[in-house]
Amino acid sequence: MDLMTERDRRIYLDYNSGAPLLPEARAALIDSADLAGNPSSVHAEGRRAYAVVEEARRRVARLVGADPEHLVFTSGATEAAATCLTPEWVMGDQIVTLGALAVADTDHPATREGGRFAPSAVSRLPVDAQGQLRLDALGRWCDGLASGNRAMLCLTLANSETGILQDLAPIRETIAGSGVLLVLDVVQAAGRLPLAISDLGADALLLSGHKIGAAKGIGAYALADGACRPTPLLTGGGQERRHRGGTQAVALIASFGAAASVAADRLADAEGRLNTLAERLLARLGGVAAPWKLLGSDSAKLANTFAITLPGLNAETAQMGLDLAGFAVSAGSACSSGKVGASHVLNAMKAGGLDIDASAGAIRISFGYETTSEEIDLFAAAFGRLAERVGKATSGLRAA
Repeated sequence: MDLMTERDRRIYLDYNSGAPLLPEARAALIDSADLAGNPSSVHAEGRRAYAVVEEARRRVARLVGADPEHLVFTSGATEAAATCLTPEWVMGDQIVTLGALAVADTDHPATREGGRFAPSAVSRLPVDAQGQLRLDALGRWCDGLASGNRAMLCLTLANSETGILQDLAPIRETIAGSGVLLVLDVVQAAGRLPLAISDLGADALLLSGHKIGAAKGIGAYALADGACRPTPLLTGGGQERRHRGGTQAVALIASFGAAASVAADRLADAEGRLNTLAERLLARLGGVAAPWKLLGSDSAKLANTFAITLPGLNAETAQMGLDLAGFAVSAGSACSSGKVGASHVLNAMKAGGLDIDASAGAIRISFGYETTSEEIDLFAAAFGRLAERVGKATSGLRAA
């Protein structure tokens, strides 16, 4: 194929910002939009809407191995985080106050900012050069908790910018017996890795619909035990078993359920499909004559996510150049778009010992099941040409 035809097509490689709407999710969205009933109403129309919501609840719960009774729909993962990151949790028949919250310094802003905890109660724990939570810092935080007081640790399982996966086993060992609740943001991991809330050892999981191909504006949180739950963020009616007030967005929920069903079915082929594309991209980038670096290369990471740095290459400039060439990639989390300054993820990894110019940023390539081998090849070729231009410019500056 003539590479000049890149100008005439768009290649979408920003799945971590939002996956394209799946045909199944679009169909469910449209079909459910015609339902007249409120799912809280007892007449036939209301019962039909209620059935759609409950079927979607079962499908989303299946994706993360949760009990549908313990899954609550929200307007998105940000609301799910704001709900779960509260110092007030219901445990049994009483409300328990959590005295502290710890987050990783590389976590998504929706959790890194601390939710409903007072800023003075939030600790941002450092990571090492590979983006892994520093266990010594976690241990010191646990040791500093007041005797008998409960607390919370909230972590992003798969980092949205780098794809790095936190090693949960030693983290769970470190907090064991300390009365610390574990909340996991699995927004990027859901649908790309097999997940079960019991295996993860988490008290709550945070989910987003549009990351797996549902319509935007819908998310959820899943609980390991309905007797241990956050106090509601939105109060009012009895919707969502009184965990979240407000009439359910039936069409969006239906879309989420359809996308979750597709994602769950795809998991059997997750490693094969995404790893094949990842290996192809690595092989093609291996032919680029420039000292590019893949962040998190020594850590377990999502197969679909590549965060790349190159000396002399400003990520935002590269993103704009690739956009003009027909490639949708990112220079970091979409939630930080429009902001001037380095990524907090890169800054945290640099502070952990990574040899990187954090101010230059990194290009994030994130693909999905719909991505083709041809699209991977075209991107690698475009990046190679970009790297060659950067290399010549850098050499010219050194010569001068």
